[in-house]
Amino acid sequence: MGSRVPLDSVVREFWDGQTPEAIRSDSPTLSLEQVYGAITFYLGHKDEVDDDMAARERVEDEGHPAPAHLKEKWSARGVNRRRRPFARNKILS
Repeated sequence: MGSRVPLDSVVREFWDGQTPEAIRSDSPTLSLEQVYGAITFYLGHKDEVDDDMAARERVEDEGHPAPAHLKEKWSARGVNRRRRPFARNKILS
């Protein structure tokens, strides 16, 4: 069974402290085994995945920078504004 859930989505929820079961609940097209597999892949390739995600964020910021007042507001609240998937993310299948 294939799904179109970006690895970034699973990683961001993992960063936010979500359990694999909670991530599975948020992405019903994934099996619990796939969620654990994505987390395992991330932990085994952390530097590469982190670099890839950061590079895409820089490209997105260059094309569509957030207004400074919003960046300050998000920073003060500790909000992770990067919740939506990117077009070129690695896809879990």
